Amino acid sequence: MRDTASELVMHSMNFLGVPYRRGGNSNDTGFDCSGFTRHIFESTLGLVLPRRAEEQATTAGLLPIQRNELRPGDLVFFNTMRRTFSHVGIYVGDDKFIHAPRTGALVRVEDMSDGYWSKRFTGARRAELANAATTLPAVR
Repeated sequence: MRDTASELVMHSMNFLGVPYRRGGNSNDTGFDCSGFTRHIFESTLGLVLPRRAEEQATTAGLLPIQRNELRPGDLVFFNTMRRTFSHVGIYVGDDKFIHAPRTGALVRVEDMSDGYWSKRFTGARRAELANAATTLPAVR
């Protein structure tokens, strides 16, 4: 399991510098936050996440975890649009995460202890690797 999480994080680093694009889901055209996480999880684990950050946060098969339990490869969620789970990234370790931040920006690593991100953290989820190579349904 540890090797798979490391592989996921290393794979995500290959996309540093890819531009943000609303609705984007490829390195050729750019990513938005949930398109980025969806692409990384599918290409690394074979796990097809729902398209939107909010849906990823409520997906059956992803385990809710506390911030102090974070491990590389976990999904981290933030309230950036006045609603919980409106932004998502991938935890890479050492209180940092990789994500596609916003229009005009590039995929990058940021520090979760930074005031902006620290105040907006709303939760984290961990993939059960037994669900790899499957499509996870959103919980309604």
